Amino acid sequence: MGEVTKHILKNGMTVLLKEVHSAPLVSWWVLYRIGSRNEQTGTTGISHWVEHMMFKGTDKFPAGALDKAIDRAGGSWNAQTFFDYTAYYETLPVDKYELGLEIEADRMINAQFDPEEVESERTVIISERQGAENSPTFWLGEEMQAAAFRVHGYHHEIIGDMFDLENMTRDDLYGHYQQHYMPNNAIAVAVGAFNSEEMLAKIRALYEGIPAGEQPKLFSRPEPEQNGERRVHVERPGGSAFIDISYKAPPASDPDWFKLSILSSVLCGPSGLGGGGIDNKTSRLYKALVETELAAHVDGGLVPTIDPYLYSISATVRDGRTCEEVEAAIQREIDRVLEGDITEAELARAKKQARALFAYSTEQVTRQAFWLAFSENFGGYQWFENYVQSLEAVTLEDVNEAAHKYLKPQSRIIGCFIPTGEDEFSFEEVDE
Repeated sequence: MGEVTKHILKNGMTVLLKEVHSAPLVSWWVLYRIGSRNEQTGTTGISHWVEHMMFKGTDKFPAGALDKAIDRAGGSWNAQTFFDYTAYYETLPVDKYELGLEIEADRMINAQFDPEEVESERTVIISERQGAENSPTFWLGEEMQAAAFRVHGYHHEIIGDMFDLENMTRDDLYGHYQQHYMPNNAIAVAVGAFNSEEMLAKIRALYEGIPAGEQPKLFSRPEPEQNGERRVHVERPGGSAFIDISYKAPPASDPDWFKLSILSSVLCGPSGLGGGGIDNKTSRLYKALVETELAAHVDGGLVPTIDPYLYSISATVRDGRTCEEVEAAIQREIDRVLEGDITEAELARAKKQARALFAYSTEQVTRQAFWLAFSENFGGYQWFENYVQSLEAVTLEDVNEAAHKYLKPQSRIIGCFIPTGEDEFSFEEVDE
């Protein structure tokens, strides 16, 4: 596997290149430093909506034409909006990768935002929000975020508030696009079976002529310190009760993030970049909640973010049990941790699981390119490159220190979803 090289184009665009010749593929990502954390009241959800509009075509590539072109080339493409960014990618056979470069260079400046398409997409996104509302965990999660962040932009869901989705205008969307979609606000990453010198020459030819814009002033307000426990109860139709216990957590750039990640692995089971692949049956909370039939499921983990976010533990309460019983059982396990009874064997197992999960979730060039762009956005691609080493460096003393620093009652938010009747919905999670 090749080393990452970093380049800054004349117009300020950051470019990361990494040669990986294990398969004849290239993944090309363009990430913009704008996400839902930067949205003000009245325009919540605008980043996600603009992401949708970027698939509505340009003069060069009319709507629908690119789907066919990508399919013909045997590739895939998509996009995602997160708290801290909006990103687009194409993964293509090595002899077709220039199509991806051309697509992103074109729509960086030539997206159309046709008024009819805006209204059509308004209906789609409102339906997406309504679909998410079919899930009790969406309602609980939204209330938890609002309780945890009263000032900071993390307080609202990425998809946005319904009122804003109903009232934002085409000019709002196009203004957001013009303000944030520019080379000097972008991080571009290529990972795959290419020659770096040739790739950089092609990137320069396509992107260096795009003029830099005035660096956007991102809306960002720091969250004041939380000075006491906050509680949320949501009562709606549903089939099961759910509980969520969240603690204020450090940003991904803080070394404490890795300490808390290992602690989470001990408590809840492995969680990491991409997720999936390893069950959590060896975790303390699985044994304390699921094996005792207090809960049907338990999960938890950290999200790597630019600003301080949350460490969350969530559980599905079994019929006949209550949120209070599950909360008490979780607290007993946290008290044990605070007493310092995590063993070296548990620490070693957590690291082994983290290594395996990292390998599972980053073996594809698409995921590698994404994580390089993601980590460059909050301080440097080295965060991803050194991820396993950072976890390996965590000691038992570090874990105990993190437990006492972050698992404090005065900095937690506890939420319970209480079903009010029969399950009226299909509880499928909606990917935003």
